Amino acid sequence: MSTLDDSDQIRPVRAAPAPAPAPVERGRPRVPAGVRRAVTELALVGALFGVYKLGRAVVADEVAAAVDHADLVHRAEAAIGLPSEAALQAAVHSELLLRVANVYYTGVHFPLMIAFLLWGYLRRSEREYAWARNLLILQTGAALVIHLVFPLAPPRMFPTWGFVDTMTIYGPSPYDGASGAMANQFAAMPSLHVGWAVLIAYVVVRTGPRWLGVVASAHAVVTTLVVVVTANHWWLDAFVGVVLLVFADLVLRWAGRGPAAAPVQVAVEP
Repeated sequence: MSTLDDSDQIRPVRAAPAPAPAPVERGRPRVPAGVRRAVTELALVGALFGVYKLGRAVVADEVAAAVDHADLVHRAEAAIGLPSEAALQAAVHSELLLRVANVYYTGVHFPLMIAFLLWGYLRRSEREYAWARNLLILQTGAALVIHLVFPLAPPRMFPTWGFVDTMTIYGPSPYDGASGAMANQFAAMPSLHVGWAVLIAYVVVRTGPRWLGVVASAHAVVTTLVVVVTANHWWLDAFVGVVLLVFADLVLRWAGRGPAAAPVQVAVEP
């Protein structure tokens, strides 16, 4: 019977040493990605509104130019054959309706835009929200440029043309008190009340549920009527506000920043 020599003996296998624990980083705690994104969006939208308000205030004293431009717009609308804003306003004989229109004009514009952005951020995809936010940035930025180069007095400042300042007579008015001292009343062109309302309707119809799209579209129509009945804007103000939205959408689609394409439904025959 053969015996095993020393080289053939079975030797115990030693376990590999456990890896040393990774060093613990003691720097600043990492901020979750969702929190960083939310803070970035708040800063971006806040900066947009701040720059817009500041820019509007720059031309708040351009009275002579604003009046001359109002005369130009008034004559241009007559030449085009647009309906008279003064006639439409005169057709509203209810003081209650005029008060409601004033409240709608002063109280819905900014809160609804904030609600719209929150809805997009929380309920839509990141690409759809970014598209809507970028539409807002481009449209509002272009509007600010027009405010700077084309100050325009609103119809309510011209009683000789048949207009009534419903906010001053019936209230409420955003141009009274401390807020009035900071407001620019010569930024009628374009109407961002109408421009933003149509933007909201367009995005919601494109990306949201059908019932909400109907509500948003109704808001756009009501807003257009309200800005005219309260004599805060001319028809052309509303038109230019919508044109800027179309321009912003074309720019984003050209840059490949439009909304995600809707999936194509293909019917398969059995």
